[in-house]
Amino acid sequence: MAGGFDRRWAELLPVGRDGTTGGYRRFAWTREDHTLREWFAGECGALGLDLTEDRMGNQWAWWGDPDAAPGVVIGSHLDSVPDGGAYDGPLGVVSALAAVQALQEEGFRPSVPIGVVNFGDEEGARFGVACAGSRVITGAMTAERALGLRDADGVSMAEALRATGRGLDLGPDPATLARVGSFVELHVEQGKALALMDPATSAVAVGTDIWPHGRWRADFAGRADHAGTTALADRTDAMLEAAAFALAAREAAARRDDHEHRCVATVGKLEVTPGGINAIPSHVTAWLDARSPREDLVQGVIADLHGLFPEALREESWTPATRFDETLTLRVRDALGETTPLLGTGAGHDAGILANAGVPTTMLFVRNPTGSSHTPEEHADAADCHAGVDALVTVVKELAA
Repeated sequence: MAGGFDRRWAELLPVGRDGTTGGYRRFAWTREDHTLREWFAGECGALGLDLTEDRMGNQWAWWGDPDAAPGVVIGSHLDSVPDGGAYDGPLGVVSALAAVQALQEEGFRPSVPIGVVNFGDEEGARFGVACAGSRVITGAMTAERALGLRDADGVSMAEALRATGRGLDLGPDPATLARVGSFVELHVEQGKALALMDPATSAVAVGTDIWPHGRWRADFAGRADHAGTTALADRTDAMLEAAAFALAAREAAARRDDHEHRCVATVGKLEVTPGGINAIPSHVTAWLDARSPREDLVQGVIADLHGLFPEALREESWTPATRFDETLTLRVRDALGETTPLLGTGAGHDAGILANAGVPTTMLFVRNPTGSSHTPEEHADAADCHAGVDALVTVVKELAA
């Protein structure tokens, strides 16, 4: 019951793809983002869905009147991390559209509205805060903070929105959220748990929870000077402190990571000023990502770093531990069969933001044989993608019958 999955998938593959690395650069409020949004609108129109946008520009397409009763919503996001894979986000959007097509073709008549959502700026690759689209409409991030975020070129989100001809009336959107009776986000698994299970029964899993996780920014000051003529004893090199910070973060996480507990921390992005190979850095900004199934372990890592770098570190985003709605999760699992695996994840998702805002939410994960994500090696076999569509069809029938 592929429902046009293959055709839609093929259409999306070239958008934002780097010809050298094979990875994707689909960042918020860019030309590529505009192309993706237009594609989504066209696909929704072809299915006869009514397209709307909320106060953050997230796209919602409805089969039925969304104000008649809270509906069943499926979907994900279309943006990517730098040089990311093809499946993280788009798999959920394409699968949702394919599921709606399959339901329409078999003559299904939903008793409640069915929505397909494309959340904007989920990865936070351009402005640094993940799930910005869902954070703003739920009130987890203020409009003022969102509009003031800046990309690597110093362009604010407000400026980026103006450049696309959009208004700046961002903010919480309770009217949109009230339309969502339940949200089921399908996503490629960002690990190998399913790949290590029985291949006959493990193409799709039902999500149970998301680890607590956050992002922090650390700023280190130095003094610019010539890299060739300045004696080592006379240097104030900001990079040395940034390097020490990255090592300290890894060591703090490692002290808490063992066979019983998981804890990870990564410095994945640096900005260096003035940025010349032959110039001593006068300033370095480092961004830290830290996660664990246990919030106290993450906060322990941050406490250690605050002790070592008391003036440098500040929080940019924090998402607490997220348990998906137990009743919804078990109902979805029962619809798919009792052998369907249950799976938690260390990756953040819009589903987690909505769940923490009180929206009944769960997830479906599709097997990733490589176990890799946020890289071009991210993958899902075609048969498993089709199994994901079939699972969505089954779930929507259960929830919207």
